[in-house]
Amino acid sequence: IAVGIAVLIGTLLGLIAGYVGGWIDTFIVWLVDIMLAFPGILLAIAIVAALGPSLRNALIAISITQVPIYTRLVRAVTIGLRDSEYVNAAKSLGVRPPRIIWSHILPNILSPLMVQLTLSIGTAILDVAALGFLGLGAQPPAPEWGVMIRDGYRQFLKAPWMSIFPGLAIFVSVIGFNLLGDAVRDVLDPRLKT
Repeated sequence: IAVGIAVLIGTLLGLIAGYVGGWIDTFIVWLVDIMLAFPGILLAIAIVAALGPSLRNALIAISITQVPIYTRLVRAVTIGLRDSEYVNAAKSLGVRPPRIIWSHILPNILSPLMVQLTLSIGTAILDVAALGFLGLGAQPPAPEWGVMIRDGYRQFLKAPWMSIFPGLAIFVSVIGFNLLGDAVRDVLDPRLKT
């Protein structure tokens, strides 16, 4: 959910900044640079601390910290595409900018966007687990891996499996999504198709 929200907001901001340009682009890049000045997990901790500890607030915080990644990615690809021949041809035919963005630019940014999405899911899993471990994410009795590791950590010498198995679940999930991201990149990268 957190990554989905970040993709929607970041893609919208990146498309607007990259296609429109000018002071709007400068303002959006300025906001994104401010957000990127803080480490993602520290910004998430600050947001959850301000909103209160809960899984919903943790997801909101992780969404906010992931938005700059997608904004910069989509903006860079959009800037590269806005002066391409097929976009200029659509402009010369009188196609309106929203239609150009929806029909010509958005389909061409889906490949890098999908790769980043699969990689960001692993990061989001780690962030949610970290916030849960710190007591800022899901609250007991909600089953969440970070909370399980924290609860098992208190009894690690007596029952180490209480922390080891949730940690392994996080590890396998993150590795799985990273491998999925690599596979999606291999499938969607035209330079690898020879």
